[in-house]
Amino acid sequence: MGAGIDRFDGKIALITGGSSGMGLATARRLLTEGAHVIITGRDKGRLDAAAAELGGADRVLAVAGDAADLGDLDTLVSAVAQRHGRLDVVFANAGIAAFQPTETITGAEFDRVVGTNFKGVFFTIQKTLPLVAEHGAIVVNASWALHRGVPGASLYSATKAAVHNLARSLAAELAPRGIRVNSVSPGYIATPSFRANVSAEAQAAISATVAAGRVGTAENVADAVAFLASGEASYINGQDLLVDGGLITAAPDPMV
Repeated sequence: MGAGIDRFDGKIALITGGSSGMGLATARRLLTEGAHVIITGRDKGRLDAAAAELGGADRVLAVAGDAADLGDLDTLVSAVAQRHGRLDVVFANAGIAAFQPTETITGAEFDRVVGTNFKGVFFTIQKTLPLVAEHGAIVVNASWALHRGVPGASLYSATKAAVHNLARSLAAELAPRGIRVNSVSPGYIATPSFRANVSAEAQAAISATVAAGRVGTAENVADAVAFLASGEASYINGQDLLVDGGLITAAPDPMV
């Protein structure tokens, strides 16, 4: 699917963590399909650069803020209400990667990771719900790590398991309003952060563990989010969609 498809013509979509990676790719995809988009991010400079890259100033609103800060979320909701008065799509994408041995995790680090990855997602949804239109769609960014034990990822994986269950619970709670809630669980995705922190050699080794034989792209995730947020997924609710090239379910090593 690509340009020329107007599944989101006139729709209003919020993407948190929209200044780079999966969030930016999703904003670009929804814009291509006709949406008005609101992107958020903590770094105003990066956010403004992302908005400029997206172009279409009449259909892009950039609101700087921290998803873990309830005051910033209130500011975001006010800006969306003033500009559009409603939301049709919410992609709760803002999150941070954090990997360390369990015994080294401090209280401050725990609060930092849980604050962004779980608290931020929870309150983003809670505070935007009054704006979400009937038959709207919410998509939460989870992770493949919630499906498999990963050394050094106890805290990160726990936050992703939390938002995965949150999506399922909200799917039941919001069903009477016709609002669908699903999650995506990306595998290894070549975001700027991934490329900056993983050597070329390690990336090659990682690719060998994926049935698809490669690391995914942010656009692969954007495709999945766009599908789940669209009318084509109108009978899909409370589900988690693995976007991992077969990492979890298909072993690439030959058995014979």
